[in-house]
Amino acid sequence: MSMLIAFYICLTQFLSIFSGIDGYFNHRLSQCQYSSKDLHGIEYIDSYYFNQVENIRFNSTVGKFVGYTELGLKNAEAWNKGQELARVLGELERFCKHNADLHYSAILDKTVEPHVRLSSVTPPSGRHPAMLICSAYDFYPKPIRVTWLRDGQEVKSDVTSTEELANGDWYYQIHSNLEYTPKSGEKISCMVEHISLTEPMMYRLG
Repeated sequence: MSMLIAFYICLTQFLSIFSGIDGYFNHRLSQCQYSSKDLHGIEYIDSYYFNQVENIRFNSTVGKFVGYTELGLKNAEAWNKGQELARVLGELERFCKHNADLHYSAILDKTVEPHVRLSSVTPPSGRHPAMLICSAYDFYPKPIRVTWLRDGQEVKSDVTSTEELANGDWYYQIHSNLEYTPKSGEKISCMVEHISLTEPMMYRLG
């Protein structure tokens, strides 16, 4: 099975400093953003915040520090002329590209097969007397295709489906409904296609 999978990974380092009873809060956020596996789509972003306001940011695509506040503008001008710029210019290679294989193998190369459940319920509308629900649970990665077949032919009318819904634990679920009028001898199946499966899986009641 061939399925196009779009992916985006953001690796983050977080450093925070809280100062005394006055409530001043500094934090720094360093990110590697991966948009392709060939290492050409990597971007390193290093941001500095004071009391939740971003003062200054380095972006490897831009190639320099950019300030967003009065203090940030002053620091950006100074840092772009000093050793700080040379240090962050090397982070794309040292931090992002160096760890890319580890991040890809830990996330992108993992697949989990969906657990599929097919059920029959009473439809909420009166157009048809019957409705089937095909639910796929706990699969990874996100892209999946759920279709209905009636006697081997794909059904496109009277079908409603959710988007892929995040469980909040890296896994996803999706639900597809088919409202129909039963006919004697017919065969209705739910077909699920996912990168974790070597071939499309067919599910029928009974």
